Amino acid sequence: MRRDSFNVLFFIKKTKLLKNGEASVCMRITVNGARVETNIRKSIEPVSWNQAKECARGKSRKSTELNNYIEESRIKLHRIYTQLEENGELITARILQEKFFGVDKKVEQVRTIIGSMREHNEQCRALVGKDFALITVRRYESCTRYLAELIKLKYDKEDLPITEVNGELVRAFEFYLKTEKNCQQNTVIRYMKCLKKIINLALANEWIEKNPFAGIKFHEKEVVREFLTMDELMTIYQKEFSLPRLALVRDVFIFAAFTGLAFIDVQQLAAEHIVQDNNGHYWIRKTRQKTNNMCNIPLLDIPMAILKKYENNPTCIKRGVLLPVPCNQNMNSYLKEIADVCGIQKHLSTHVARHSYATSVCLANGVSIENVAKMLGHSNIKMTQHYAKVLDSSILKDMMNVKSAIVNLG
Repeated sequence: MRRDSFNVLFFIKKTKLLKNGEASVCMRITVNGARVETNIRKSIEPVSWNQAKECARGKSRKSTELNNYIEESRIKLHRIYTQLEENGELITARILQEKFFGVDKKVEQVRTIIGSMREHNEQCRALVGKDFALITVRRYESCTRYLAELIKLKYDKEDLPITEVNGELVRAFEFYLKTEKNCQQNTVIRYMKCLKKIINLALANEWIEKNPFAGIKFHEKEVVREFLTMDELMTIYQKEFSLPRLALVRDVFIFAAFTGLAFIDVQQLAAEHIVQDNNGHYWIRKTRQKTNNMCNIPLLDIPMAILKKYENNPTCIKRGVLLPVPCNQNMNSYLKEIADVCGIQKHLSTHVARHSYATSVCLANGVSIENVAKMLGHSNIKMTQHYAKVLDSSILKDMMNVKSAIVNLG
């Protein structure tokens, strides 16, 4: 079992002398690197203080009384510390200080890191569908669980006072996620951002004074996002499947690939989200479940045909939706089968459809990135650039225009 590090130091404040020229004597209690300081309401002339021995020089009555008080204080603090340790209670510098001066506060009132994270997570879960998506709340909960595992492993404790969270623990958590949980760099950063939010909350509420993330920076790794070309999309769309489950998954995937909707938004799509403009064109107008941003997407012929195919589906009627979308796990599992059957050597997932829409359906056909951003429901173009790919066909098309311009000049 890991023992807490504990130290007591007595010193004088030379920079702020009292009116009589004496310096106040202070006591500093340190536990696991976190410390509290207090004035013990005694003073002495600076020249009469021996900092190396933490006591007053000489054998005058004042020096003797001060030294006796310091010695008794050390003994009392060590007795309190030993008692807390034997009882298996939480030990912090603040608790030792309060017990030393007779301030009997319950341990439950000490704010801890895991306790603070769980309190935050409960509030977030209550706001699911309003301010938070369920997947975001689950990420916070996973982060809390992993940090609790590390604290148990590193300190043999269920929790730690939030004042004891330091840079060492932050770096240890990053290392733990990479080694014990086998998380990739970008996943690690997502969890570290969850922890950092709690720390920022603690700083704002003055639960802690120092930022344990100070000087620590994280860099996301550039991810090459998979997408399908138009030929590959049409191969999947035109493929005949004998198994109904594969045909359904194919239809849902193709619908997403020609509308750009995320999986959860396809799953929630209802009749109220389909509107017709004054020119007779049909649009999908729906707020994204993840960000609550509005998507405005013209319906092309292929997704319209897919909606028509399932308009009388019993599951759709029962759920009040337009497509009988399976769960995401089954979708991704069956998409692997579809890729194999169609001879596509790419890792298919439901999100590949959204990337394919941005790249092959829109940008490759001259749609501006500003309009793609609006259809995807992004707040700014920077988000859309993660989806956008520069295709060889687009480069060739632009360069052929350059070639024609040069010829015309000649």
